[in-house]
Amino acid sequence: MLSHLPILPIILPLLAAPSCVLLGRPRLMAGFTLMVSLLALGFSVLLWQQVVQAGTWVYPLGGWQAPWGIEYRIDAMGAMMLVLVNAMAVAVLIASPLSVAKELSDERQGSFYILFLLVLAGLLGIVATGDAFNLFVFLEISSLATYALIALGRDRRALWAAYQYLILGTLGATFILIGVGLLYMMTGTLNMADLALRLPDVEGTRTVYTAFAFVLVGVCLKLALFPLHLWLPSAYAYAPSMVSAFLAATATKVAVYVLIRFIYSVFGPVFTYSHMPFEVIMLVLGLVGVVAASIAAIYQQNVKRLFAYSSVAQVGYLILGIATASATGLLATLLHLINHALMKGALFLALAAVTYQLGHTQLNQFAGLGRRMPWTMAALVIGGLSLVGVPGTVGFVSKWYLVIALIERSWWPAAAVVLLGSLLALIYLWKVVEVAYFSDSDGPRCEAPPMLLVPTWILVLANIYLGIDTQWTLMAAQSAVEGLMGVAP
Repeated sequence: MLSHLPILPIILPLLAAPSCVLLGRPRLMAGFTLMVSLLALGFSVLLWQQVVQAGTWVYPLGGWQAPWGIEYRIDAMGAMMLVLVNAMAVAVLIASPLSVAKELSDERQGSFYILFLLVLAGLLGIVATGDAFNLFVFLEISSLATYALIALGRDRRALWAAYQYLILGTLGATFILIGVGLLYMMTGTLNMADLALRLPDVEGTRTVYTAFAFVLVGVCLKLALFPLHLWLPSAYAYAPSMVSAFLAATATKVAVYVLIRFIYSVFGPVFTYSHMPFEVIMLVLGLVGVVAASIAAIYQQNVKRLFAYSSVAQVGYLILGIATASATGLLATLLHLINHALMKGALFLALAAVTYQLGHTQLNQFAGLGRRMPWTMAALVIGGLSLVGVPGTVGFVSKWYLVIALIERSWWPAAAVVLLGSLLALIYLWKVVEVAYFSDSDGPRCEAPPMLLVPTWILVLANIYLGIDTQWTLMAAQSAVEGLMGVAP
């Protein structure tokens, strides 16, 4: 079985999704889905250990060697992402039975677990595959299931959010497909490693430039880079709480992974940064996104929507690291990719606990929650401080490396904008803290159940521990950078 390790984390949830239908009862589905995710996480950890020890693992599907067949290619970055996505899935699924039972009707609860497994399989497949068209297929699997998950929300606005995401997500997927098609037309292959070998012979053609532009725009739509972010705030705000938590922790991170994969493993950094104005475009959009989305977050009255806009700002930080075209910048991006998953997972699970007790996350109803839900609000505050980048949290670590990368390029104004973004984050976090801790409320104590608090606090403690002991995250990110760039950061 270990010889098939690269495919096991993907095939498990993919086969488990239709199997869920046979179980019938939501409780059985919840336990089965959690068991599948735990197994997938275990296989991902084993796979990561193998990749660290032996290097990139190439697995030809059905024994058909590339470029004729589809291959899975798991390198250090891919193995890291498999562990991250599965870990976030397990954390969300531990909390899901109570939250899903409270927010969804009985007939919709089963659909949640089936669709969740499909999203998980799609995201893991995107990470594992070494074939450009197969990446598109997995992207569509995860996207279609995500649209349906968002539409499960009890607020009627969830339908509009799902429709909006469907339209923009389809545009993004179409752009990616057109780009991949143009690359196939010029090279005759869809295998990413093979594309990297053949593209230098035709890289000066307008077709390849066009392919790069289509792929870039399509991926940026998927990762919600400003100003292509319009689908994200409503999707996070009106989706069921567990859907918001999982998407916030994984979806945009996998899209950033796809962008990095195309830059470094397909087109190559020389083409990307030398032949195209990629550096300037990403720098400008990243900086504007950090400021504009942070300002928009300050004016939100729905706390889920507030932190959704903060996710758009955080995508700006991720893009700034890529824009530096340096090993330190890529290290900062990969660190922030891990750290932001931990932050947003903790924050949206805390908001799920609030929704469980209050039924919504409107800011004006947070009055006195610091006293009525002390453990939940403490988790939200610590997660928020990590988002700000306070020393002793994971947010500080990745922002520190990002500032260093920007200073190395002598981009002092950009470094100042990063600090400004942290200040703006402190402002919108303070809005929540002020209402929760300094507004009067006569309501009774209504702390969330342990099943919701335990996974939330596991992620909160991870935010603190990995902010102090950075050994594991730095090792993972450094190995990924070395594998992509051939140099240690």
